[in-house]
Amino acid sequence: MASSAVAPPAERCGIVPRSQPRVMAVRAVSWTTMDSPEARFAWDALAACAAEPNPFHESWYLLAALRAFDPDGRVKLLRFEADGELAGLLPLHTPGNYYRWPVPHLAGWVHANCFLGAPLIARGLEREFWRALLDWADANAARGLFLHLAQMPLTGPVHEALQSVLTEQNRLAAVVHREDRAMLASHLSPDSYFEASLSAKKRKELRRQYNRLSELGEVTMARTMGDEGLARWTEDFLALEHSGWKGTQGSALASHQTTTRMFKEALFGAATQGLLERLTLTLNDEPIAMLANFLTPPGAFSFKTAFDERYARYSPGVLVQRENLALLSADGIDWCDSCAAADHPMIDHIWRERRPVGRLSIAIGGKVRRALFAKLVQVELGRNPAGV
Repeated sequence: MASSAVAPPAERCGIVPRSQPRVMAVRAVSWTTMDSPEARFAWDALAACAAEPNPFHESWYLLAALRAFDPDGRVKLLRFEADGELAGLLPLHTPGNYYRWPVPHLAGWVHANCFLGAPLIARGLEREFWRALLDWADANAARGLFLHLAQMPLTGPVHEALQSVLTEQNRLAAVVHREDRAMLASHLSPDSYFEASLSAKKRKELRRQYNRLSELGEVTMARTMGDEGLARWTEDFLALEHSGWKGTQGSALASHQTTTRMFKEALFGAATQGLLERLTLTLNDEPIAMLANFLTPPGAFSFKTAFDERYARYSPGVLVQRENLALLSADGIDWCDSCAAADHPMIDHIWRERRPVGRLSIAIGGKVRRALFAKLVQVELGRNPAGV
């Protein structure tokens, strides 16, 4: 990827690490209180100088998801404040069940279209955030047996700070699930990366498929930033995804009003922030493969892709991913998270790097609660009760 990351604009960063002591605090607030121009401004400033990017917890995405999936306001936002300034944020809820077990706990809030659960934390305050959050969880556990965080990165400054604090506090925690999903991170050019990833035979086959597709009409590839033609593009994407197996199984975005609303609002919000990139492969001006990226320097996230299954023999999804390798030469972008499930049959063969993500369970509260949690961890992990 391009060697230099884009630094966030200084005027947007309300929190700047400093040597003087700060007054740190965590409090839980209704997410509706954060849906105001003033609150969103502070939230966007935090995202601009976050230790690690997470578009799914930025204001334009998380608020869209909460409006769609949590109209009753059961999800709370944990605000980490340094000297009264917003310096960290994590959505939290209190499920009564832990997967198949009736075990109440505190949990970071994620949904089916949230592909990273990492909190937003002002750069330089990572350990202070985790100390304050764990202290808050100890004091506000109520019936919750432990704290559970899903879709967490298992590398990087946010994870490293958490591990440091867990060790410092001698607090039991466990990675109860881990997977490695495709990631794009290389100093190679797009062409060189493509040649290194796929065999000469496979590249020849893709050229043949493209030529055969061109025999059916005019084939074009478009890359669009901003909100130009966004409403039409969004409707085309929803229809294209729904026309395939996801529509048949009822898992397409357009299969439900809530996901349709969330998708439309999120794309519009990303475009407004200048973070949305769209790729479209068309045949005779009709889209047959589409892809949406969130560009959040120094990283990016390949959010959603869809293709017309009637043209599956021509591999339109692979053709649009071939074009997506241009991210390797994009200014300020050092890596891209595929947001795909581990062992994805298509992207894993093109993107060769891997990003480990997992679910973490963390002890909270007093001695009795922690002892019960240790037993639960032992049962869950079997012969590996030590956790991380």
